[in-house]
Amino acid sequence: MHSVFASTRRVVVTGLGVVSPVGCNTQEFWAALMARRNGVTQTGDSGSGRETGDLWAGRCPFTGHIDDFGELPKATRKTVRKSLKLMNRETQLGVAAGQQAIRDSGFLDTDIDRERVGVCFGAGNVSMLPADFLAGVDACSTEEGFDLSRWGEDGLPQVEPLWLLRCLPNMPSCHLAIINDLRGLNNCITQREAAANLAVAEAARAIQDDEADAVVVGGTGTLLQPVNQLHQLLEQGASDTEQSRRVDCRPFDAARGAMVPAEGAGAIILEEYGAAMRRGARIYGEYAGGGASCVIDRNGQPDARAAIRNAIRAVLNDASATVDDINQIHAHGLGTRRADRDEALAIHDALEAQADAVPVTTVKGNMGNPGAGGGAIELVAGLLALQHGRLFPVCNTSALDPECPVRLVTSDDVPAGDAFISLNVHHRGLASGVMIRRAA
Repeated sequence: MHSVFASTRRVVVTGLGVVSPVGCNTQEFWAALMARRNGVTQTGDSGSGRETGDLWAGRCPFTGHIDDFGELPKATRKTVRKSLKLMNRETQLGVAAGQQAIRDSGFLDTDIDRERVGVCFGAGNVSMLPADFLAGVDACSTEEGFDLSRWGEDGLPQVEPLWLLRCLPNMPSCHLAIINDLRGLNNCITQREAAANLAVAEAARAIQDDEADAVVVGGTGTLLQPVNQLHQLLEQGASDTEQSRRVDCRPFDAARGAMVPAEGAGAIILEEYGAAMRRGARIYGEYAGGGASCVIDRNGQPDARAAIRNAIRAVLNDASATVDDINQIHAHGLGTRRADRDEALAIHDALEAQADAVPVTTVKGNMGNPGAGGGAIELVAGLLALQHGRLFPVCNTSALDPECPVRLVTSDDVPAGDAFISLNVHHRGLASGVMIRRAA
């Protein structure tokens, strides 16, 4: 039985954009995936120009200069350049990926009603920099230490007035809408790694329900900033966030270790099928369904295996599909011992007899974990695989862990098939997925 939200309006993907540690456009990105290029390097810079110490991380070759936003119409270029001072790095990455997808699709070059074009982006923590508060802290400091009672009168006035507008997680959605005069729905999903898939499902539902004709969808994030690293440490535990001394992330590998932090963004254009066909658009794939599950006990302990298994089944149910319809899985592939084991077992649980036949791949071996940007980048990778007709091999994985019973892609000659599920997992027990298939 199909979802209760069944609709005759089909939803297709007509544009792609990506800013990642291994490529700042889809051509560079795909070439890097097929070549197993490792984008994790040692850096002492968080992306803000401030030193953070020696850190192995996936850093994007993106400076934030207007030229990094690619080819833009003159008026759009002017608007973006004026807006840069109001964007933090995550917002810049998201806007750049979104503008790529808009340009790739070309849907705004038509007479589309912009009242029915929206934006829905995934995000994570507000990316605050300790340096933003230094002047305020100094103003409230005495020989005895920091005097919190003085913060409202003496400290807060020292914080730059535009600080909040740069840090709000809905800024990528807002800037993309303002820059491109998109007047439809506008939303931000703040579920970190799981956010992008949730945003895709929400945007697709709006098109299916005739509330929109097109939506710019994506996710952007960073785990390079010191405050975000602290969040990870406090919430996820030192065992999963201890910085790796290696220069790689090894998804599902027997010798895998800690998560590798990264930054990045991805974006796609979802469009109503009939409108896309009438204008002769290139169609990368068709949205088939989405699903999510959160499993956590009364003591606050997440059960990722159950959540991922449930999410896969929810996706299949929403798509009116079975495990026989799935040709590949694009996994979360975090690269930690527990996360990869739980994910592999969940995939095996959900696919049952087909588990040994369905190939599994992931991009995190190439770049690490960019938080909320990871789901969108993984989805772009899956759509590129559909376009090229083959899957990319998992980078840095040479010996599959026997505790991870999946068919990992280890060569560049594995066919992509006609449909895939892309998965992402928030470490607090929330898993999300979407299914994309070739458009008939």
